[in-house]
Amino acid sequence: MNSKTHFKHIHIRSLVVQAIRDFFHHNNFLEVETPIRCPSVIPEAQIDPVTSEGWFLQASPELCMKRALSKGFDRIFQICKCFRKNERGCHHLPELTMLEWYAKDNTYLDLMDQCEALVKFIAQRVKLDGKLHYQGKIIDLDQTWQRITVSEAFRLYSDISLTEALKLNRFDEIISFRIEPHLGNLRPAFLYDYPAPLASLAKLLPKNHAYAERVEFYIAGIELANGFTELTDAGEQNQRFLKENMIRLAQGKALLPLPDKFLKDLETMPAAAGIALGVDRLVMLFCNATSIDEVVLFTPEAL
Repeated sequence: MNSKTHFKHIHIRSLVVQAIRDFFHHNNFLEVETPIRCPSVIPEAQIDPVTSEGWFLQASPELCMKRALSKGFDRIFQICKCFRKNERGCHHLPELTMLEWYAKDNTYLDLMDQCEALVKFIAQRVKLDGKLHYQGKIIDLDQTWQRITVSEAFRLYSDISLTEALKLNRFDEIISFRIEPHLGNLRPAFLYDYPAPLASLAKLLPKNHAYAERVEFYIAGIELANGFTELTDAGEQNQRFLKENMIRLAQGKALLPLPDKFLKDLETMPAAAGIALGVDRLVMLFCNATSIDEVVLFTPEAL
């Protein structure tokens, strides 16, 4: 990539970030800042935290933002740095920029509507004609956006059932290699209603506790966001954290300290929904960039 193209991409990135802020301000969300270095983080089997003098650099601002909801804030958003150990690739950075937002009395259905409104708002700001051109694909933002359950996606695109994939511990493999490539290529797509064991912070479906109100958002086969209707039962959340730690232990990973202050505040947290969206990946799409390296000012290797 030449310096002229890089300069253009960084300019578009600035427009996208400003559009994000304008969108949320227009929709009565309060911008907040929370600490990126904390004594505890969400215990997750698939994410290894980065340490800093005995504390942890956040993989997400989720815990502090939910604690803010418990203290009376009802519509908040944040653009911040997050850290993921050993994550590097054309769509991954160990230090990434995350957009996260939460709203009281919302559900994951509201999150889908908000994602759609946000992307269309940004598209207008960068003067697209309702179509996003990405690596030979034309994604029509004005079509009805696809909403497909995980179960439906397995029936359509997988050679084994969802039940088999879970039993054989092949869920992530099937999602990554069989299902994701089909999502969001003609119109953006939401994949929702995840198996309950794969949504440790999400509320279960009221009529079927085998599934949880979790949603992921895709454009051009690229996952952009992960969100859910929030679990607000502190006792249940504590048990799920313990299960995640047991999975970590079985994988030979270190146990993580439980976020006790978060669990205490969860007792007074209102019903809400929240979602985390990768800003770097979103900018990639608006720049028609093949790699995340093209839309950041410095890569880790350049430092």
